[in-house]
Amino acid sequence: MRKNATPDLNDRRKQQAEARQAMLEKFRSAPGPDDPRMVEKRREREAIAAAREERQAERERARQEQEAELARQAEITAAAAAEAERLAAEEAAHRAAEEAERDALLKAEQKAARDARYAARKAAKKDRRKGGSQSRGY
Repeated sequence: MRKNATPDLNDRRKQQAEARQAMLEKFRSAPGPDDPRMVEKRREREAIAAAREERQAERERARQEQEAELARQAEITAAAAAEAERLAAEEAAHRAAEEAERDALLKAEQKAARDARYAARKAAKKDRRKGGSQSRGY
């Protein structure tokens, strides 16, 4: 035969009272805060928390050291870049000075050649005015 599917009010109240009693017994049987097992568990949790804080502090120190190293490397890189830029500027200035010197020397040579041609032209003209060249045979 089948058991009654819907329990009546007394059955439900009885089940509820049993459940309440079981929860109360479970709570009462739990160890108190001064129980040696609880004290040991508390100490373990505190040790774990302290170790966690220490690891966190170590990670923070490592992060700060890494940031400081990156800053030093950036500073070194910036200094190297500035030095390279300074050397490049000096090289460019040196090249510009050499080019200006070569240009001035070339202009001086060109002027000397021009002056020599002009002087030769003047001498030839002067020679023609004096009666021309003696080598013509007139």
